[in-house]
Amino acid sequence: QVQLVESGGGLVQDGGSLRLSCAASGRTFSMNDMGWFRQAPGTEREFVAAISRSGGRTSYADDVKGRFTISRDNAKNTVYLQMNRLKPGDTAVYYCAADSSRTPYVSRQYHEYDYWGQGTQVTVSS
Repeated sequence: QVQLVESGGGLVQDGGSLRLSCAASGRTFSMNDMGWFRQAPGTEREFVAAISRSGGRTSYADDVKGRFTISRDNAKNTVYLQMNRLKPGDTAVYYCAADSSRTPYVSRQYHEYDYWGQGTQVTVSS
């Protein structure tokens, strides 16, 4: 069982930055690929970024590539999402998720993630 708790959300102006953190419980953190997803009101949950168990592989949605950076610290059981040059379109609830399936690829599909945090709100004002 993995429990995930996100933090770091808030209100920021267009062009600003935020860093989200996701703290995981349990000893199996380093065995899980980790992902960030987001969901705006009235929309489906969408992939943002993911990182492999070792941190050696990452994947990003096209509209955040070059602006967001995902990283992890396995010693601290924490995954991060550094978000720069934020836009109003980035406004959403951001969710951290863990994929325990140990596939050789980093998944962008939310249904392949089996543990989820409760989310943190990110609001970007214009």
